[in-house]
Amino acid sequence: MGAIKERNIAKLQTDYVLQQEESQISSARRKKVVFRRLSVFFGLAIIISYLMISTLISQNSVLAEKAEEKEQLQKELVSYQHEEELLQEEIKKLQDDDYIAKLARSEYFLSEDNEIIFTLPEAEEPGKGKTTN
Repeated sequence: MGAIKERNIAKLQTDYVLQQEESQISSARRKKVVFRRLSVFFGLAIIISYLMISTLISQNSVLAEKAEEKEQLQKELVSYQHEEELLQEEIKKLQDDDYIAKLARSEYFLSEDNEIIFTLPEAEEPGKGKTTN
């Protein structure tokens, strides 16, 4: 009983048996075709999903960069607006004759009639004075 004996079974060659064999072969072919179609479909679905996700991630990073740039430009705009306000005030002051006269006396050492200008030396800071070795 060690080896199983091969049985010789004769196949019937009737129309019914042939029809059943053909239907089994055609169903096996259909299963292969369906499996191939599903494989192709899932492959395409994976590729399209990858492309969509990578596009989403890249657009998100670009959007974050643009938001950071916008914030930086907003800060720059605020500083320029402050500078513009200061310059507008300076323009208004420069239309005043008294301010122009005071500015000319302080910046260009111009004097009025019978006025003497003394220039005083700047006070030295304690750390910047003469050094002794």
